[in-house]
Amino acid sequence: MNQIFHPSANVIARASIGALIVLVGVLSVFLYFFVRSSWMTGVNISEAQPIPFSHLHHVRQVGLDCRYCHTSVEEAASANIPPTETCMTCHSQIWTDAPMLEPVRVSWRDNKSLEWERIHDLADFVYFNHSIHVNKGIGCETCHGRVDNMPLPMKVNTLQMEWCLECHRNPAKYIRPAEEVFTMGYAETLPADYDQLIEGHKLVAQYGIEVGRLDNCSICHR
Repeated sequence: MNQIFHPSANVIARASIGALIVLVGVLSVFLYFFVRSSWMTGVNISEAQPIPFSHLHHVRQVGLDCRYCHTSVEEAASANIPPTETCMTCHSQIWTDAPMLEPVRVSWRDNKSLEWERIHDLADFVYFNHSIHVNKGIGCETCHGRVDNMPLPMKVNTLQMEWCLECHRNPAKYIRPAEEVFTMGYAETLPADYDQLIEGHKLVAQYGIEVGRLDNCSICHR
């Protein structure tokens, strides 16, 4: 009886299976890095805004506290985007004719909110509360980075679940005294012999943080 398959079919079959395994492996590696890339996470990318707002100027040079604009950050889930009225508190007196600030003046005159492009945007199935983090000693720069060095706002952390869990599983590495939550460059103010883990564990106990429960799914997914 004649053979249905040529003897070389065995070699082709083995080569095809090997190629498929390699392809799956390459695709897996590609996807692993792709979902962590700036293209997907938006990290270190500045979004076009109605006004090129500079935190570097307002925070570092002018000396504004985070709470001056983000007024609800200590009491509410949202840090709130400041209304035009907040901008006009100063800009009705200074830089009143600056072309760059024309959208602010139009917003104020027409009583229409500026349409800011949101940078830190969690998925709808994720519950996040700013106030609990702020009141438990998590600094603004821990999540948002050194905004006082940013000419334009951008995201410096992925906000992906693995990033959140890194802190939730060991908050002592990141926690700070409540009075330092809004301090930019906090680590630079610490004495050379300061041990973050030792002091962090003390603060975890002081704030009554139940570390064992922080990685429970229902904490963020409700």
